[in-house]
Amino acid sequence: MRKQSLLLVATAAILAIPMLLVASAPKIEVSWKNPNFSGTRFTNILVLALNGKAANRAEFEDELAAAITRPGIQATQSYVFLARPDATPIDMKDMRELIREQKFDAIVVARITKAEKKTTYVPGEIYDPYPYYGTFYGYYDVVSPLVYSPGYLEKVSTAQVETNFYATAKPDGELVWTGTTNTFNGNSPMKAIKELVNVVIKELEKQNVISGKS
Repeated sequence: MRKQSLLLVATAAILAIPMLLVASAPKIEVSWKNPNFSGTRFTNILVLALNGKAANRAEFEDELAAAITRPGIQATQSYVFLARPDATPIDMKDMRELIREQKFDAIVVARITKAEKKTTYVPGEIYDPYPYYGTFYGYYDVVSPLVYSPGYLEKVSTAQVETNFYATAKPDGELVWTGTTNTFNGNSPMKAIKELVNVVIKELEKQNVISGKS
């Protein structure tokens, strides 16, 4: 009986090994859409990556802008207007003027919320985002001290990313949708960015925030 028990334990352990060895790919773990939002379709969207290395931020904005853009919808990278080689803080007055001048009707903002030198899985936090992130400018005031802490993104092996979609019709912006990923493997940033953009776009379409490509 004891041998049989040991055999079952050993078999379970062997079966579990592939799951431990497989690197986690990005997936949306928490998704929330504002039930009170009743705006119209978005046609001119600004894409903003708040933190990370300059090359990775630019790549993410390129990939997401390209994925969002489709007939009737234009998306533009923030770096076209805001030069931030060192992820420097954004002047919110400049941001308001940019949104007004370029007639952006929405802004999608992404930031790395966890960055660790490890490969073990860490579940994302479950929370009700609306009271804290109800407006873009309020959200920025809350997270900017974390985003710009020195060394926040050094030597990333695993990461978790939060993406928020805001409508800009109201003076302070209005949260339409927010999603947080699992903790995923970031050893290959370009590969992770492509996978991340793919899951974000699928969720935006699923939640009917943007229309699907025909």
